[in-house]
Parts: sequence; C-alpha cells; structure tokens
Amino acid sequence: MISSKNLELLKKQHYVVAGKHSAVQICRWTKHSLIGEGECYKHKFYGIPSWRCCEISPSAVWCDNHCIHCWRATEATQGNKMPQTLLDKPEIIIEECLKGRKKLLTGFGGHDRLDKKRFRESDEPSHFAISLIGEPTLYPKIGEMISLLRKRGKTSFIVTNGLHPEILKKLEKNNQLPTQLYVSLNSSNEKDYVPWHKSVHKDAWKRYNKTMDLLNEFTRKGKRTVLRMTIARNMNMDDKHIEEFATLIKKSGAMFVEVKSYMSLGYARKRIGYEFMPSINEIISFAKKLAKASGYIYLDKHIPSRIVLLGKNKEAKRRMKISNRDI
Repeated sequence: MISSKNLELLKKQHYVVAGKHSAVQICRWTKHSLIGEGECYKHKFYGIPSWRCCEISPSAVWCDNHCIHCWRATEATQGNKMPQTLLDKPEIIIEECLKGRKKLLTGFGGHDRLDKKRFRESDEPSHFAISLIGEPTLYPKIGEMISLLRKRGKTSFIVTNGLHPEILKKLEKNNQLPTQLYVSLNSSNEKDYVPWHKSVHKDAWKRYNKTMDLLNEFTRKGKRTVLRMTIARNMNMDDKHIEEFATLIKKSGAMFVEVKSYMSLGYARKRIGYEFMPSINEIISFAKKLAKASGYIYLDKHIPSRIVLLGKNKEAKRRMKISNRDI
C-alpha cells in the first residue's frame, strides 16, 4: 500500500512501518523521560506518562490537507482515500506498532542515565497518541481500534483535521470516541484557511465548521474535547485574528484549547522559516488575549514545548488529569 519511495522516506525519518499502512515512531519526550530530561506537556497537563506513550498512525501517508506548518513530507501524501481492500485489522496494527516501538527503544537499555523502572514500564504503553502522521479518521476501522484500546485499559488521543464530521458523529454514536478528541485550529477565517491548509476539498471550511458544531455537542455530553492551535509569528498571531479565533472557540465549546508555537522542524523549514517561531512569552501573551476574548481561563503552560493550556471553565480545570473513568 505504501509506495517503495515512501517506505524509504519513512525509514530515513526513523519510523517503523507497521503492517501495510501504519507507522510508529518514538517521540523525543519519550526518550527524554527515560533518561531524566523531563516529560512532555501531555504529562504535565493531563497526567500521561511520557515513557508509556505510543505514537502511531493507521494512515501513514494519507491526508486531506497539505498544511504549510506540517513538519512531515506532505509532498509524499498518497491521496485522501485509503484503499478499501487489504486493510489491516486494528489488532494487527496495535501489535505491530508495539513491536516496532520496542525495537526503536532497544538501544536505550544501555544508557548510563537510564531510569530502569521507567524503562521496564515502557514495555507496556498505557497511552496511544493516534496523531503521528497522516489523517487518522481516513482509516475505516478507526472506531474498532479505539474500542480495542479501551478494552485493553489504554487511553487514546486522536488529532484530526476536522474534515470528516460524519466519521466523528459515527464514532460518538457507537461509543467509540477516543479518551480525548483533538481538532486542529490554525486559521481564524476561510480566506486564511485555504492557503494555510491547501485542502483537496473545495468545501473544507464548511466541513470544518460542521465539526466545530459537533465538538460543542460532544463537550455538552461530557466528552473530553480539545482545539490544538499552531501559532506562527506574522501569520495567524496578529491581534486582528483574536476575535475571529475566539468566535470559533466559543462555537466549538471545546473543553480545552492548546495554544502552541509553530516549530520550524523537518519539512516545515522549507515552507516557513525560524523567524516565524514565537517565543514562549509571545505565546503566553497571545493565549491570555485569547482567553479574555473567548471567556476561557488560563490553566497551565509547558515552557520547553512553547505551549499554553486554556480551559472552558472550572469544570475543565477539575478534569485536567485523566482518570480511569475517562478511558
């Protein structure tokens, strides 16, 4: 399914291809957490142990968008429709990703600063971040995958571009929403959305706004929902975007909003340079303005990741840390 050219590219970028169309990779924060160099913002905000986090994608080279901020090789995208035949079953993907992850972590066993307890625990991930590469909702069995992870007692995050509200609605209907559902928010209006995302869908903005309405519905039902904002200096960070962003946030009713700095990494460097990366102080300032305009409250920050967390209300603050009831 994945072309030979893309297989070579993924291998070069330190992915392990799992099965016919999936991939797994080790996050730098997983590595850092094993040798005493800190944990990622998911650990600080939500209590996810970085050393037990498994980052995967069931749709490694399929996506609807070619976002300019994406650090991945969007030029290698093989379309926005996965072949309906020869798809791997969710259990195959999970097992192959676990094997691949273990293989990628093998070399850490001899590190002189290794936390041996965490290293042992890393053998059994407790969390699956389905956000690594590609658009996860394009995998037709994504709901079955979430159900299987839940049965195994695993938490899961899905990060989606929000262009398939019908799939999200189906997941909710079948009780197959992940522990936490993320929708990317990068543009405050349709005019800016088009050149930023370069979507294959002519009605992308309309689709996206349907997803905003769905998030509101999910949140009112007690589901954990998040808007993930990628903010770039002199692009979508100007004060003129504050009110428009606030309108979208209020429309979504999302439980949380993550305001994160654009990072000039990987292939993104060819599209947007380092000068567009905001500092943590700029992100904090922007997030506070956003909170004031939207009525959300400032909850926390993770300085190394240049990210600020906003919450809808005191209930969101109370529910920051994920518990067993959220699985």
